[in-house]
Amino acid sequence: MGTECGEIELGSTLESRIGNTPLIRLNRMVRALPDITLLAKAEWHNPGGSVKDRAALAMVREAISKGKLRRGKTILDATSGNTGIALAMLGAALEFRVVLAMPSNVSPERKRILQAYGAQVEWTKPGESSDGAIRRARELAGNDPERFCYLDQYSNDANWRAHYDTTGLEIWRQTDGRVTHFVAGLGTSGTFMGTTRRLKELNPEIQAISFQPDSPFHGLEGMKHMATSIVPKIYDPKLADRELEVKTEAAYSMAKQLAREEGLLVGISAAAAVAASLRIAQEEAAAGRSPVIVTVLPDSADKYLSDRFWEEA
Repeated sequence: MGTECGEIELGSTLESRIGNTPLIRLNRMVRALPDITLLAKAEWHNPGGSVKDRAALAMVREAISKGKLRRGKTILDATSGNTGIALAMLGAALEFRVVLAMPSNVSPERKRILQAYGAQVEWTKPGESSDGAIRRARELAGNDPERFCYLDQYSNDANWRAHYDTTGLEIWRQTDGRVTHFVAGLGTSGTFMGTTRRLKELNPEIQAISFQPDSPFHGLEGMKHMATSIVPKIYDPKLADRELEVKTEAAYSMAKQLAREEGLLVGISAAAAVAASLRIAQEEAAAGRSPVIVTVLPDSADKYLSDRFWEEA
């Protein structure tokens, strides 16, 4: 990646730390399933602590290169948390103001991180989830287009291309091309869209499985129930070979299981990813096959430790 776009120099040290995250083996999750390999990208190794660093960097770089983001402009986007944190981090490093529209019921940890980076937040109604944040961001951008560079992660092709350029290739290299199944959740859908497109180019036989919450009212922060939400423009439902649904309770249970059996403290959507991947693993084992299943763990548990489910037996 380059380090200069016009008069704005991106931090090469920060850029170099985004991506190339470890691919970890979840042995204990599949110990009862013979010949199953379950691997996961540990995206909390990014400097902003999540997979969204990839898309945020790509969107900012493209906006700068196209002249949409320049000195005097303010970065604007709607977010449920992780993209906002990534943009706030980049904004601080590049000396841009950042305004985010975000549901007010996000975790206290997210709120403190954004405050630390100096981002301004427009809080939206909790019941409207990310859709309310999207509507507020659109309103702000429409009212003052000269002030804002509205990145619109839900419609921005740089979002999915970040994963086409990085995540997909990393998975291919890290598995020596042996990956047979790719599993990822749907929020903006950028991770699934970009990674799947790259992996399918490299091997059309790879099975791409997306998953989403099982109902409109769920606790899988950052994820969308597509049938009842504003569908991201970058989302193409035809790209998935299969679509799964994951219950919030299953993700909570898996988060605790991963902590106690694998020694991994992961976020709720990451736990949901493992739950979905295990479903595929069980089916493949029952069929006598030996797959290499890869999923993405978007973040760690550090932004969710105030959630009450950790206290339950």
